[in-house]
Amino acid sequence: MYRVLLLLALLIAAVDVSAQTSGADSSQPTYYSQVGGVSLREIVKRAIETNGEIKIAMLEVNKARARLTQAGLRPNPTLEVEQTSGRLAGTPGDNEITAGVSLPLELYGQRDRRVDRARAEIVLKEAEILSKQREVAAKIFIDYADALAAFRELTVLDELIALDLETAKFVQIRVNEGETAPLELSLLQTEIERLRVHRQLVESKLEAAITKLKYFANVPYDQPLKLAEDVSTATLPNLPPSIEIGFAVGVKNRPEIRLAELEEQLFSAGLRLIRSEGKTSFSAFSRFTTGRSTIDLPIGVFPQDRDRSLTFGVSIGLPVFNRNQGAIAEAEIAIQLAREKRTLAEKLIRNEIVVAFQQIEAARRALNSLQSTVLPRSRANIETMRRVYELGEIKITDLLAEQRRLLEANRDLTETFTRKYKAEADLFIALGLTFDN
Repeated sequence: MYRVLLLLALLIAAVDVSAQTSGADSSQPTYYSQVGGVSLREIVKRAIETNGEIKIAMLEVNKARARLTQAGLRPNPTLEVEQTSGRLAGTPGDNEITAGVSLPLELYGQRDRRVDRARAEIVLKEAEILSKQREVAAKIFIDYADALAAFRELTVLDELIALDLETAKFVQIRVNEGETAPLELSLLQTEIERLRVHRQLVESKLEAAITKLKYFANVPYDQPLKLAEDVSTATLPNLPPSIEIGFAVGVKNRPEIRLAELEEQLFSAGLRLIRSEGKTSFSAFSRFTTGRSTIDLPIGVFPQDRDRSLTFGVSIGLPVFNRNQGAIAEAEIAIQLAREKRTLAEKLIRNEIVVAFQQIEAARRALNSLQSTVLPRSRANIETMRRVYELGEIKITDLLAEQRRLLEANRDLTETFTRKYKAEADLFIALGLTFDN
């Protein structure tokens, strides 16, 4: 019996050791491969390359570039041809033909202002692509963290089920020897089935998270996607060490700040264009006229010599009523709105960074407590109860109850690892970082 109990103790200790190891050490080839797994960086890269919203944003950039080409074009001249005849007025010999060309004059730098506005719009649309990429990455981080957490919990459950199956064999031996009541074996088997049911739920959660990652990574649903890291060791690059540095990085990199700045530049360029268009407009024109008239005398109709004339002039559009007052007011308000957006974005970014740092620090303290106090005490409690069980003072149910507490402690550890990783992901997104900077 002592040998049986010794094996049982070793198996229980194995739970403790395995709970401290990463999922890479567990037997989960279906969901994990350190060599063949897909990293978070690769998933984000694939998602950015294939995401429909990002493709649409890129097409918007192409549209803005086409508008830049249009903005740089000069206005077309206007050709006017006119013929005058006196036939219907009773003077059939009178006729005149006029051909003229007019060309609008772009003064006050109107064309340059159109070009400036179009260029500002291109930069704005390009910044919107970065904003879309950030949104996609944020969604991926959430699903990726859920997948890592579910994988680690699944690993712990597999190890506990394997332990309980081995324990059941030893308890069966004791039942056969008459040292243990059959009820203890039945209770242990019930515990095994309970763990199996819970494992199915956790595995379905893991499969759902991986399916979402397949969507982002453009992997067919019937093909496998394996994780390449464990939640206990997963990290994100380039995270600043302090809140103050985080503020500087966030204000510099966040697309919301950049978008607000670019919107202000765009509306400012639009305001300059609107003001120039509201001023006096000029069009230069030139006309060539040729005609012949007749003199109707009592003795007959006498044609005159053909007259030719060349006319030059300028037509002036007077902004008496419409000086684009409404458009100017709208553009000025839009500029104020862009500035308010920037101010609000800075406040939100600072708040997000502070919250993320606080969550990371809280998770680190919790991890330290779990790894240095809770789990060691839980392991010591199991060892103590094993010795008491060896003396026959407690039943297997007491040992299983303590094992459940160890399982709960490992779940708390997994949840804390997950919270820490999600907080780091929140900080990564709040800082406006990418895997390229």
